[in-house]
Amino acid sequence: MVIRQHRMSRWALPLAKFFFLQCVAVSASHAVEINDISTDIALTNNASIDTANNELSQLNLDSYNLDDDSNLDLYLDVTLNGASAGLVHFYFRDDQLLASAAILKQLGFIVPPNSTEPIALNSLPELKIDYDSPRQSLKLIAPLSMLNLDATVLNTRTNNRPKPSASPGMLLNYSLNGSQSQNSAKNLSAYTELRAFNDSGVFSSTALATANHSTSSEHHSSDWDRKIVRLDTSWSRSYPDKLITVRAGDILTGALSWTRSTRLGGLQIGTNFDLQPYRSTTPLPSFFGSATLPSAVELYVNGLKQYSGDVPAGPFELNTAPSFSGVGNAQLVVTDALGQRTTLNFSLYDSHRLLQPGLSDWSFELGTVRENYGNRSFDYGDAIVASGTWRRGITDRFSAETHAEITDGLTNTGVGGTWLLGRAGGILFASLAGSKSQDDVGMQYSSNYSWNNRRFNIGLSATGTNGTYRDVGTQYGSALARRSEQLSTGYSTQDFGRFGFSYNQVTQAEKETGRFANAYWSKSFGRRFNVSANYNHDLNDSANNSASLSASFSLNNNISLNSNLQHTENNTVVATDVSRSAPSNGGFGWRAQARRSLDDATSSDNNTSGAVELNYLGRYGRAQASISSNNGQYSSYASATGALVKMGGGVFAARQINSGFAVVSTDGIADVPVLLQNNLIGSTNRRGLLLISPLNAYQNNKIAIDPLQLPADMRIDKVSIDATPTDRAGILVAFGITPVRSASVILVDSDNEPLALGSQVRQLSNTDVPSTVVGFDGEVYLDTLDERNVLEVTTPTDTICTVEFDYIKQGDEIPLIGPFICQETKNDQPI
Repeated sequence: MVIRQHRMSRWALPLAKFFFLQCVAVSASHAVEINDISTDIALTNNASIDTANNELSQLNLDSYNLDDDSNLDLYLDVTLNGASAGLVHFYFRDDQLLASAAILKQLGFIVPPNSTEPIALNSLPELKIDYDSPRQSLKLIAPLSMLNLDATVLNTRTNNRPKPSASPGMLLNYSLNGSQSQNSAKNLSAYTELRAFNDSGVFSSTALATANHSTSSEHHSSDWDRKIVRLDTSWSRSYPDKLITVRAGDILTGALSWTRSTRLGGLQIGTNFDLQPYRSTTPLPSFFGSATLPSAVELYVNGLKQYSGDVPAGPFELNTAPSFSGVGNAQLVVTDALGQRTTLNFSLYDSHRLLQPGLSDWSFELGTVRENYGNRSFDYGDAIVASGTWRRGITDRFSAETHAEITDGLTNTGVGGTWLLGRAGGILFASLAGSKSQDDVGMQYSSNYSWNNRRFNIGLSATGTNGTYRDVGTQYGSALARRSEQLSTGYSTQDFGRFGFSYNQVTQAEKETGRFANAYWSKSFGRRFNVSANYNHDLNDSANNSASLSASFSLNNNISLNSNLQHTENNTVVATDVSRSAPSNGGFGWRAQARRSLDDATSSDNNTSGAVELNYLGRYGRAQASISSNNGQYSSYASATGALVKMGGGVFAARQINSGFAVVSTDGIADVPVLLQNNLIGSTNRRGLLLISPLNAYQNNKIAIDPLQLPADMRIDKVSIDATPTDRAGILVAFGITPVRSASVILVDSDNEPLALGSQVRQLSNTDVPSTVVGFDGEVYLDTLDERNVLEVTTPTDTICTVEFDYIKQGDEIPLIGPFICQETKNDQPI
């Protein structure tokens, strides 16, 4: 313990006491001042006003013995571990500072239950005391073991929840494809999605139309075989505050890693975490520390800074969502106010398979199974199916899950769990399910383990069934595999590239077990050149073995070159591909491919093929055309994709829209530049409208206009708006832009002298407009003028005059008009 005390001389202390008591006596004679002081002390110490008054009532001359200069009550400005605690009551006895147990507890000290009051501060071990008597201040630095301070919790991610909305509108996505071969066979197809949306939800219906034509040499038929199939039709509505989406129509049941989805026609309700994209659903790694003084905290994960901030004295907890998966090393660097640095090291394992404690992810479906999907428009089973899936975070290291399916003659239920083994032991998953189908009973088990860091990864998984295990998909489709095992591992080196190996074994009912092994290697040479090798081995049939060697090279102007050599037991194929992708902001792209195959090492026959493709990405969609040749047989292909949108009073052509979008309106003002996230995205059309796509659903998308490109005689309500559309819907973003009649008007009196500075100007022709004032040289700015204007001016000397003039537009700039003579009127003269 260290105590420093700034002491007065032996004459100065009695004098200080005398002046202090005189001040107390004067203050006691003024009841109002006493009440004010007691209120301040009560608020500072979180005590009641009555308690403060009781303490102050003891500050009178009778409570002090002027002959005993070692007896004094003090109210000191206290700082504890760098944080201000306000005015606190202490006693000064026998050259010591003392405090009551209640005061110490209020400051945050842990007081032993049997302490004798008052407690001398220098009796507290390891407490550093700095008492400044002239300033009546006290600085205390106590070890955290002596204090009971609340922990400071820091979160690096906040759950920002903007309010989404959708404006009424309709949309048509389309994809048109056509091909023709050398024998005049033709194939046409059109995939369409019709979508309607508003604040009540989104209605969507997809369809596929095909037409095939072939010329038969026997029948010389030239008829077209046409077919139109409805695919999915559904209506959905989301509730972002509750993280729930309701969907009716064609749906997919919820599924886990050990279950299968089934397409139903019916109703679905469940959790949708996409409705709050800013929210983290996985457990946030927590880093604990303590600071004796206010400190700066920095968090580094795998050498990259993840957080920087300040903490007060006391324990603290930092919750963060690291941007990696697997094993990581974290360092927490704490730098206090004195510049002392402390580094804490942590090991952690991050996995996206876990849920935060108390967080649930669930879905429930009810309907009938959709059959012959893609071949028939309306083909549903007769039996009602109920399906439910539920996941919940139990702790930071364990999440539980369950799934159930019930239909006529079948019941299927199962449970599973995901464990984080230790702080960095990897992820273990296991599940067990059972089914009963009439008299058949079966079980399914599955397990999985994975571990990875920046260089090494390993994964093991196994799934199997016993008895006659069935789910709803088995009733209408293929049966599950009897057994399946997988092993995969990989290692990344700094100089020799990345190596990997995998083994897969699958056993189907009444079939031979399939066993496959794969090994690969890849390495990048700089940022442009990459080489990879791959070998596949069929342990049952060596004729299926294959090996390949690939190389890719990136050139300037978005051009890439790829070459591949593949060898099987009876064939070797060499292929080369050079392409240029179309720029994302629009333009042309192309691709050329050549392929040569040698069927047999001893054969002189060879198989060659090639293709040339040209594509264009524009504002209104994408178009593509190609010609290919295979051993002299030619074929051609063409496609076009895009969208049509009707919304906000306009019809727009655009690229395919699969997310949120917006229609910007500038109140009929054309050619207004519009920016998305500070990037120029386009300008409004002649009707003052512009379609912007895509936007991030349920997130703020900053849309702005450039006011510097507008005429000066325009009034703009806002220049930037955060647009938050719902999923697959549009939002109308309206910028209020109004043309105004504005001008700087010069007003003079009858002697052609400028009107006095500060004269009040009122528009009699527009009484809703507030008055304004005359500036220098008699100028006044007005932006609500009419074609004919009457102004009333009141000078600082209360002289009233009026002026009339006509407004004539002079280009896009704000004109300077006048001077106009203001005719003086009498105060009592009616206007």
